[in-house]
Amino acid sequence: MKSEPSAYSWDQLVKDKRTNWSGVRNYQAAINLKAMKNGDKAFFYHSNDGLAVVGVVEIVKEAYPDPTDEKGRFVMVDVKPIMPVKTPVTLSAIKAEEKLEGMALVKQSRLSVSPVSAAEWKIVCKMAGVPA
Repeated sequence: MKSEPSAYSWDQLVKDKRTNWSGVRNYQAAINLKAMKNGDKAFFYHSNDGLAVVGVVEIVKEAYPDPTDEKGRFVMVDVKPIMPVKTPVTLSAIKAEEKLEGMALVKQSRLSVSPVSAAEWKIVCKMAGVPA
């Protein structure tokens, strides 16, 4: 899950303790939101400024209508912070890892919410110094 740190940062999420992930207006990203289930984990990625995985979040409320969408087509989920990563995992480090070359973050870099396979999750967690 990507957010520009100037718009909503990891530190702000930690302070807030929970937030809704609203404002997604890309259909593929919305499909990814709809696939999330309570208890699923996701990486919190600082986009544009930072370009790195900086934390791990948990989905605490599954997809529901996003009230900021006037046409009622898009959804949001609620997340809470689980832990910061010990070592931020930069996009360049992800691109340099051969086993992550097919990762959606690399292949579809503009998606604000993208899937991560179980194998990719383990690799990124190891790079980040957090338990998988």
